Amino acid sequence: MVDDGHNPQYVQHRAPPSRQHLDLPLRSFISAVNWFFLGGAIAPLLVWLAHKAFPGQKWILLVNMPVLLGGISHMPPATAVNYTAWICVAFLSGYVVYKYRHNWWKRHNYLLSGALDAGLAFMAVLIYLCLELDNITLNWWGNVSDGCPLASCPTAKGIIVHGCPVHN
Repeated sequence: MVDDGHNPQYVQHRAPPSRQHLDLPLRSFISAVNWFFLGGAIAPLLVWLAHKAFPGQKWILLVNMPVLLGGISHMPPATAVNYTAWICVAFLSGYVVYKYRHNWWKRHNYLLSGALDAGLAFMAVLIYLCLELDNITLNWWGNVSDGCPLASCPTAKGIIVHGCPVHN
């Protein structure tokens, strides 16, 4: 949360890599967060009800809402492309390989996880050393915030930012 000092009644919420934010009164933000506690309490009950409604579907027992919601809370703020890639790799490793090549999964899944984490960290350092130190920027579609130049504009009424529409 960032208080820009211009309007102390509003707090800006930003997701740094995607440069998305929305302006909400602090009171409504806290009120909205409280609803997520209720959703987190109800989510496991929905899985249980789905299991009772469809007892033949064994995969419903594999859905663990506390783990799923906890995992989502550790996702870095980013564009939808990052989430899609993460979900695809998780599905392939956690379901397809586990089901059809279980012995390989037992032996190599931990190694694969470590290799993906280490590869990400190594490439972040390498890109920094090779590009950022020389002030080289790459202009490609992934650098644009969801392809929309207005994605970083405030949405609350009366907030004025240069280059953004004002909502009344």
